[in-house]
Amino acid sequence: MASDTKTERADPATQNGSREHHGQHPLFRKLLIPAPKLKPPVDPALLKHEQERAEATQNRVADKITTFSGSMLFVYLHIIWFGCWIGFGVEKYPFGLLTMIVSLEAIFLSTFVMISQNRADAKRQVIADAQWKTVQEEDKQNEELLQLSHHILDLTQEVRALAKDDHLGNDAKATNQIGGGDK
Repeated sequence: MASDTKTERADPATQNGSREHHGQHPLFRKLLIPAPKLKPPVDPALLKHEQERAEATQNRVADKITTFSGSMLFVYLHIIWFGCWIGFGVEKYPFGLLTMIVSLEAIFLSTFVMISQNRADAKRQVIADAQWKTVQEEDKQNEELLQLSHHILDLTQEVRALAKDDHLGNDAKATNQIGGGDK
């Protein structure tokens, strides 16, 4: 038994958090495992937002419920539950208790969907704020670059003017030298 544990730990498939169970079909595992967890965000603003959000227990619970209720496992469990409820005749048609249970579940799930939407809106706001800050910084840098460009243009014009004056002065000296040499 201990050797099996060592083998499982050395198996690359188990190193990423999944465990291969003997006798379990891979398709069966795919159907039962909820959607894979998303990679953490790389945007520093989103990372900070995620950390702040994870500090509250109620947010973590809501995220877990939303993740589970948005998975195929949730759908499969409900198919089995409804099938057994009706198939074993837990109650007679029109299934008043089942309807009430499902209605209450729908109310709570819709609340969790709204929580999830609020979370998504908060993420979008964090991204928008970070992008706005970047745009403001870029705008400031562009203004500085424009000022530098105008300054360089002014210096270039001054250099050209000095070069022209110097060139005219040299032409006048050359003309005098040539003219003075002929006389």
